[in-house]
Amino acid sequence: MPIQIKNSPGTPIYEQIKEQIKVSILTGELHEGDVLPSIRQLARDLKVSVITTTRAYTELEQEGYIVTVQGKGCFVASTDNELIREQLVSTIEEHFEAAIGIARIAQLTKEELTRIFDFVLEGNNEPSLGRA
Repeated sequence: MPIQIKNSPGTPIYEQIKEQIKVSILTGELHEGDVLPSIRQLARDLKVSVITTTRAYTELEQEGYIVTVQGKGCFVASTDNELIREQLVSTIEEHFEAAIGIARIAQLTKEELTRIFDFVLEGNNEPSLGRA
């Protein structure tokens, strides 16, 4: 489970760790019962603070992705696919709300916003809004 940390501003390191572990679980790279590196080992491997890795693991546990067994370590939790799906849908809704708020500021029409959505969904980079 390789984790890559980007030192660019914007996303805190604990959030990057958390999201990458979450993706590994959701994509099946990590399975129920798989042991995760210890908090200290992960901090050493990534050259970050133990506090940083502790926060990532704590949030993963609160969200139901991992479980901690005292004296044994952290393990991938049994995946309740419906619960995870609901959490992901909620995250998507939050991002849509933020994007729509920005679109309103930019005074984009629904058609323009839909065109951008379709373009991004198809994996392209620069939608044409058709404005002169």
